Order: sequence, then structure tokens, then C-alpha cells
Amino acid sequence: MNEKPQYRRIVIKLGTNLLTGGTGKLDQTVMSGLVAQVAAVIRQGSQAIIVTSGAIAAGKEKLSAYKKHRDIPYKQVLAAVGQSRLMNVYEGLFAAHDLTVAQALLTRTDLSDRSGYLNARNTLLAIMELGVIAIVNENDVVAVDEIQEAKFGDNDSLSAMVANLVDADLLLILSDVNGLYTANPRTDPEARLIPVVERITAEIEALAGGAGSAAGTGGMITKIEAAKLATASGVHVIIASGRLDKVIEQIAVGGCPGTHFLPQAFPDARHRWLVSGLSTRGRVLIDEGAVRAVMKCSSLLPAGIKAVEGVFKRGDIVRLISPGGSQLGFGIVNYDAAEIDKIKGLHSDAIAGKLGHSYGDEIIHRNNLAVC
Repeated sequence: MNEKPQYRRIVIKLGTNLLTGGTGKLDQTVMSGLVAQVAAVIRQGSQAIIVTSGAIAAGKEKLSAYKKHRDIPYKQVLAAVGQSRLMNVYEGLFAAHDLTVAQALLTRTDLSDRSGYLNARNTLLAIMELGVIAIVNENDVVAVDEIQEAKFGDNDSLSAMVANLVDADLLLILSDVNGLYTANPRTDPEARLIPVVERITAEIEALAGGAGSAAGTGGMITKIEAAKLATASGVHVIIASGRLDKVIEQIAVGGCPGTHFLPQAFPDARHRWLVSGLSTRGRVLIDEGAVRAVMKCSSLLPAGIKAVEGVFKRGDIVRLISPGGSQLGFGIVNYDAAEIDKIKGLHSDAIAGKLGHSYGDEIIHRNNLAVC
């Protein structure tokens, strides 16, 4: 590859089915080819971070246990055994290209406050500056949500969070599928690959369905959720098949395999932290008028609030929810949940009379608002 890379910093997510070749155990031939591509991109001047799945699959291979002990503690044992096996494979494969790897195990708790978020960011940036390849995975030994397949407990969303953390130009999600289709390509011969998604709408989310793979925790729906977070953070996202010949090298120089999701905004570091949704404490349901205002990045006033869910304090981050139930974004509130419940639907000039005090006219000031 002699062309200049189009992306300065790339986060590459490698799925379980890709790394195992569908066999249930790590396929070192497949992994060697992917590592060689990453090494080639780095030689051309890009920085790269790998977010990897496969620890539990590697643990099953090591312990020869595929069908027994379905309980979560045993899966955590598999993750603990497999994580070292997985890193050992990566270390050997990258060493063949004179590259050093560093392991980074993260949980959402690690990133849920601003200081933890910044510490993780600074560490990953320092690793890249030294020319080392960060291999990132969820800490399955303590992160039970990931093994239970909770809504955000998967390495697709983790890869989006990492892309958000390090200001990546590109999030490349590689698996055993070519991208997003108009229908399920396994059952519908008329299904067509969608090459570009300008904005992730409800229709796009509906196309993703909800089914995951047998070996991993993700599916197309988790990839779309990851793309939604990353594009809101100013990151270009591509979902593509890791089985395509030199797919990483092709994409790095501007090739167009897969489905491309275009970035929606280019927020500063503080707004990237807000839009990550890692520190939310509750939800504020707003009316259509407030939706229009929020989408224009205007402040949220009490008149536009219909309901409050959860317990949160002044200064906490909340999710903003439309009348149809869609998540619009995140904001730092000027009032706690009980106060907002009392003044919802009122004009701002009625706040002091209702509460006996006022922290300002806005429930969320536009400077503390991040729209997805």
C-alpha cells in the first residue's frame, strides 16, 4: 500500500465471529492477516487502536468447555483464562511486525465520571504517541452487564466509546457481515447493501433488527447503536466484513467497502464526554416544541418538560427523551429531579415563586447540552 492514509487515527473493532472464523476458537490465520493490515496502515502514518472480542471464545478453547456451565461466574472464568490467551496471540502476531502491544481493560464504571474518562483518554493517547498498539477489551471479570448481553454491554458500543475518548477520525467495525442491508441478506435474495447512511433514523434502526450472533454478544442493532454514538462524536463509521481482501488497507486510503455512516457533529472534548452518555442519572421527557428547540441547540426551559424519571441532583447529566420515546441527547441540569417535577410545564418567571429560589431560567443551558 503506497497511498497516503485518509484517516489520522483509527479505532478498529474485531468481532468474535471474525476472529474465530465461525469455528468457536481463535483462528490465528485470520488474526495474522488482520494484524498484518493494521501494521501496514501504521507504517503509512496512521495511529490505530484495536477493540477486540474473543476472550470468552479463547477461554472455551483453552478449557475445552463449550456446552457446560452457562452461569455468569463460569463465563467470567472463561474470560479470565481467555484474555491472557488472546493477548498472547496478539503480542506474537504484532511482534512479527516489530510492533509492541499494550492491554487496556475497561468498564463503564471506569469512564462514568469525568476524571476516569480523562485518565483513560490520556493513557490511550500516550500509548499511541509511543507507537504502541492498544488492545482494548471490556473487563469481563467484573463487567457482568457485558456477559448478560445488556443493551449497551457489548464491544460494539465499547469501540464507539473508545473512538469518542481518543478523538478518532474513523471507527471501523469489522465482523462477518458486509454492512447494513435493506433486508436480511441470508433470507432475502433482493436485499441490497446500503453504501452510505447520512443520518441514523428510526427507519435505519428498524433495518438493523435485533438478532445477535451465536458466538458474540453483538448484532447489527448494537453496531447501529455504536455508529449513532460515534457519529454524534464527529467520527466517521464504517461497518464492513473483515473477510474482504485487505479491507483495512483499502478503507484506510479511502476505499468504500461496507456501509459508511457520516459524522453528524464535530464537538469539543467536553461535549464528546456528554454525548457518550456514560454518566447519566435520569431522564427528562420533553414536548414537541422543546424537541425543536433542543435540535437547534437552544436551552431547555421548564415549559417544554412533560415528565421526569429517575433521581438526580443539580449538576448531573440526564437523557433527553422525545414524546415518541427517542433519545435526543444529554444535558447537565440546573435543578434536581424533585425541583424539575414541581416546575415542569411552567414559564421560567414562575420558578422562584414555585420553589422559593431560582438557579436561572433554564433547566439545561445550551452550553451544557449535547444533541445526538
